Amino acid sequence: MQYDLAVIGGSFAGLSAAIQVARAGRKVLVIDAGQPRNRFAEHSHGFLGHDGRAPGAILDDARRQLLAYPTARVVDRRADKAVAAGSSDFEITTDGETFGAARLVLATGVRDILPKVAGLAELWGRSVLHCPYCHGYEVSGGPLGVLATGPMSLHQAQLIADWRDVTLFGNGLFEPDTEQMRALESRKVRFEPTSVAELREDGSGGLIVHLDDGRKAGVRAMFTAPRNIMASPLAEQLGCGFSEGLLGPVISVDDRQQTTVPGVYAAGDAARSMHNIAFAVSGGTFAGVCAHQSLVFG
Repeated sequence: MQYDLAVIGGSFAGLSAAIQVARAGRKVLVIDAGQPRNRFAEHSHGFLGHDGRAPGAILDDARRQLLAYPTARVVDRRADKAVAAGSSDFEITTDGETFGAARLVLATGVRDILPKVAGLAELWGRSVLHCPYCHGYEVSGGPLGVLATGPMSLHQAQLIADWRDVTLFGNGLFEPDTEQMRALESRKVRFEPTSVAELREDGSGGLIVHLDDGRKAGVRAMFTAPRNIMASPLAEQLGCGFSEGLLGPVISVDDRQQTTVPGVYAAGDAARSMHNIAFAVSGGTFAGVCAHQSLVFG
């Protein structure tokens, strides 16, 4: 079946794009692998009208609202391949089925490459966190840690100091120079150069940080900024351009969310460096609007 728009990725950006075009009466397909990036978090915060709700519950509601429009369809599969088909159409292949669309929105997201510290992956999204605007208020009742992943961790520690006393754990990946140390001290951020061997829950909602030299430190939560990679190869397959973002590659888009490939739009974490639900919804909404207008005006 041929669609006016195919959206690859059915999380916050993708569903936001799809509903704009469905409301215009156009045929819209969403292909979703069911692996949203924030599936590890029990609650989301800072998203207007939904503060404290589970991300999955918000997405379930959004999907039901999209499917109330008769021209919308959601397919629960992974999109494996996308190619241009002719002058203006695209073909997207899943496991055994191919779909055609006049326009594409890539809302494929990114994958976090977590620091290799024992215990960290199991705590990701619970007491090991990435965004103070999403989770800082809830963990501000005690000392916080920042686990360095590179020079950008200096800025993360300075920022998070607004939420509580902060220790920046260099972890062998970052050593501040004199000027950087002064910057940390001006924000009352302590620096711990010893590498982190392991993170363990302390039984009361916090963490015990085990250092390589045998010492231990207690924190309410640990923030870190992992490197990102594309969660899907589709943008590369289509020939979309990329730029280097703060923590990894970002699909290049213009001021109308269009990639370097005409007819292909991108939104969400894959298309910007700063990530949260509100940004994803905003970018997806605009990508959907612009994709629809391109169907009308060319």
